Amino acid sequence: MRDTPRSAFPHLLALPTRWMDNDSYGHVNNVNYYSFFDTAVNRYLIDRGVLDIHSDDIVGFVVETSCSYFSSISFPDLIHVGVRVAKLGNSSVRYELALFRNDEALPSAAGHFVHVYVDRRSNQSVPIPPRVREVLASLAA
Repeated sequence: MRDTPRSAFPHLLALPTRWMDNDSYGHVNNVNYYSFFDTAVNRYLIDRGVLDIHSDDIVGFVVETSCSYFSSISFPDLIHVGVRVAKLGNSSVRYELALFRNDEALPSAAGHFVHVYVDRRSNQSVPIPPRVREVLASLAA
């Protein structure tokens, strides 16, 4: 996804970097990239009214992640997280994400993660609820 433009993502969320995100090498530490991914997806679901992190009986658990790094991000950069759905299954969804630094046209990093929907009490996988599926379908690539 190194050459994937912003326009390939149906949703973008702007997130400021923080001073504490930088590591001793002077750039945002790799662990924070996963946090940017997770924040963008969950913020989208919350804003669309299909995720209540405190009381939903069915929730998405992250079961797989990856990230490829192309160029450095540093504080005080503004990150634009591109979000799209690459695959929508019965009980899982695969997101593709890209981090765009400031106004740059191409991503500084890109990756994916997979949510498997589970019953919160039993931790058993369940079908994605219809309202959630509808919202996720709107992000399909």
